[in-house]
Amino acid sequence: MRQKILLVEDDVQLGRQIVSHLHQADFSPKWVQNGDDALGEQPDEYSLLILDLMLPGAYGLDVLKHVRTTSDVPVLVLSARNDTEDKVRALKLGADDFVTKPFWPEELMARVHARLRRPVLQRSGLIQAGDLAVDVIARRVEVAGAPIELTKVEFDLLAALAKRPGAAIPRDWLVDHVLDPEREGGGRTLDVHISRLRKKLGDAAKCVATVWGVGYRLETQVGE
Repeated sequence: MRQKILLVEDDVQLGRQIVSHLHQADFSPKWVQNGDDALGEQPDEYSLLILDLMLPGAYGLDVLKHVRTTSDVPVLVLSARNDTEDKVRALKLGADDFVTKPFWPEELMARVHARLRRPVLQRSGLIQAGDLAVDVIARRVEVAGAPIELTKVEFDLLAALAKRPGAAIPRDWLVDHVLDPEREGGGRTLDVHISRLRKKLGDAAKCVATVWGVGYRLETQVGE
């Protein structure tokens, strides 16, 4: 079955070009041309979302924010703006990749294939990253086959990264959705938990990477 990709792009010429390349690569694309229509889509029906930022209707970053409230689908952002601030903001809101316009369609397709090659959670809830295995449903972690005992918060942090392997997960999101700010504090407390998690993971700690200025990421191709 062909993987479904949602393209949100208001430039008709560019949109047609991207759709053509997606078809040629044996994907099944759906193309919408404004942010309001994108908000009406069910993101979990797609393997990937390609999202322009400057859209009629809802702004692209608002679409991204909405998607991230309900879905872990990978999001590749397109933008004519090259400011580092825009890229960091998109990453903090949950984007998995950022492509600056103008770009060669071949570059975009390479990014699409690279993103879709990254492992995703299987139905069993298992993600493998080198010697590290995280079973989200069974709440079990192993390193090289040996079980690792984690606290609830440590496991929840690792699971949050494992659900979107290879993507930068914002610190603020982890604080708001994993920690209890009223009981457990904020960013500094998050760093303490990450430090303890890495210590327990031993050699597999290199899979939990810091993304400076954004948050943390589960690396699935360490050493490759």
